[in-house]
Amino acid sequence: MSRIKEFNLPDLGEGLTEGEILSWLVKVGDTIELNQPIVEVETAKAAVEIPAKWAGRVQAIFHSEGTTVEVGTPIIAIDTDPGAGPVDAPSTAAPGGDLPTPSAASLAAVEVAPAEGMVEPGLIGGPAPGGRTAVLVGYGPRTTAAKRRPRKGAVPEQAQPAAAPAPAAPVPTAPVPTAPAAGTNGHAAPTGGLVLAKPPVRKLAKDLGVDLRTLTGSGPQGSITREDVQRAASGAAPAELLAGAAPAVAAARFGADREQRIPVKGVRKLTAENMSRSAFTAPHVTEFLTVDVTRAMKALDRLRTRREWRDVRVSPLLLVAKAVLLAVRRHPMVNSTWAGDEIVVKEYVNLGIAAATERGLIVPNIKDAGRLSLRELADALTDLVQTAKAGRTSPADMSGGTLTITNVGVFGVDTGTPILPPGESAILAFGAVREMPWVHKGKVRPRQVTTLGLSFDHRIIDGELGSKFLRDVGDFLADPEAALLAWT
Repeated sequence: MSRIKEFNLPDLGEGLTEGEILSWLVKVGDTIELNQPIVEVETAKAAVEIPAKWAGRVQAIFHSEGTTVEVGTPIIAIDTDPGAGPVDAPSTAAPGGDLPTPSAASLAAVEVAPAEGMVEPGLIGGPAPGGRTAVLVGYGPRTTAAKRRPRKGAVPEQAQPAAAPAPAAPVPTAPVPTAPAAGTNGHAAPTGGLVLAKPPVRKLAKDLGVDLRTLTGSGPQGSITREDVQRAASGAAPAELLAGAAPAVAAARFGADREQRIPVKGVRKLTAENMSRSAFTAPHVTEFLTVDVTRAMKALDRLRTRREWRDVRVSPLLLVAKAVLLAVRRHPMVNSTWAGDEIVVKEYVNLGIAAATERGLIVPNIKDAGRLSLRELADALTDLVQTAKAGRTSPADMSGGTLTITNVGVFGVDTGTPILPPGESAILAFGAVREMPWVHKGKVRPRQVTTLGLSFDHRIIDGELGSKFLRDVGDFLADPEAALLAWT
């Protein structure tokens, strides 16, 4: 049996097909132990650490950080018996670091780890996901040379004389610095050779009928900018050529050179897909309720002073979560799912808490939150928030949610009209708690006030049910101690 084993990217849950390598926790040559975390991978659900399937020495790393890899593709090779001496033909490091180029002999010693009951795709030279031929990154057969797509109007190769070989494509390089032409900004004017200009600038020049070879670039390394093209099209001379001209304020510039493009992937991609599907599938209705929560804030202050609560993180979100869980007992239909020809009412509440992270919005949930005491709920909320901020939320923690709270108040926002997570029938937005003038016992007094926003699926929850549920949540927050005595 081969001592060099390849470890394939596993399915990290719920049929995910790919993952992005965020960071390698080991490098080539490291000795690792069984189940030691070796790589951090971000999927459409979360960022997770993957443990080693074997102990041994890292022989090769096949994909660099930032690469998106399909499930079943080899990501690392491990020498499971490093004490047995060198491999038949040791691999040599390729330029760039941890991505070695194996020799033909070492490839023969590689064994791909099979899944249970089947051979995974990704064998060297065999089929890989997507119908490609699997080869190590940067190493494999290449039978054809790269060809450019012919330009419009160009003569096809078949029509050219056979005796005239096609010229090699020039390698783009920065122009060799020469003495600057008089009156320029320090960059030499092109002399019919390479013209530095971005594709949008070239298109603009073509549309305006401007020959780029006749222009003097004012951009970095003498590149031609949109302003250069527009100035040439209008017949205006560069400002620096106007004798005695005072320095002018830079004109507004618009174009691709001042745009940033961010790939949509991972958590953000999944969130976009889910929100689009939910927004155009479930008929949303949103209701609002403004509540005097002065007594709730005082109850939290008293709770913090109790000996058994001094080391517990207590926030207004704790009371909002408790209010939602108690209101669900009174109105079970709010905690349900539309299943086409039936409505599934759930007797458990997996309470989702929307969390903003560096990788995008995620909604982990507290499993069976309705069975937890107030102290257990506080501990669960603390763990959930800390795990999400650290980027360690697992896919299992984000699946199976039944009802969600989004705390927009932490950003200073009064409330919002949240979109339902797919499969859920209600989501509550909890706004900022502010001191405001409020009529209390017939007099205008400063009170702690917040606004709640409840969005719900109108196929399941009609206006009456949604209003009663929101009213009960508001009643609890207005006087939580009385509500606990009356409802439990």
